[in-house]
Amino acid sequence: MEPNLAMQTAAGLFAISAVGGLVMAGIRFSGKPHPPIALAMLHGFLSAAALTLLLYAFFTVGLPQLASIATGLFVVAALGGVVMNLNYHWKQLALPKWLVVVHALIAVSGFLLLLAAVWAGSHHAAGP
Repeated sequence: MEPNLAMQTAAGLFAISAVGGLVMAGIRFSGKPHPPIALAMLHGFLSAAALTLLLYAFFTVGLPQLASIATGLFVVAALGGVVMNLNYHWKQLALPKWLVVVHALIAVSGFLLLLAAVWAGSHHAAGP
């Protein structure tokens, strides 16, 4: 497995997932207690696929330092997503806005680090 290809694929999946995350945050901050279940599930499945890919690459071929830190941040963001899903969404309770914001900030931080790692990897592979 090529680490940069894994990072690029994960970044693409996270980018699509982020669009859903922005839509869900907009729904929550517009006054609704939670987004539609189908949208939350799609967001979670795309993010889980991307995170699984990064974890597989991390444990098999290794990832650059920035991508490794990003992976750790995505694990923390995923835990926040699971908490929102199981403790609030499934119980039909309003998602805490502070938790939505913290989840988003951690995920965006991981995404930016992952993009930096992809950028560095593509420039390093191209050579001088």
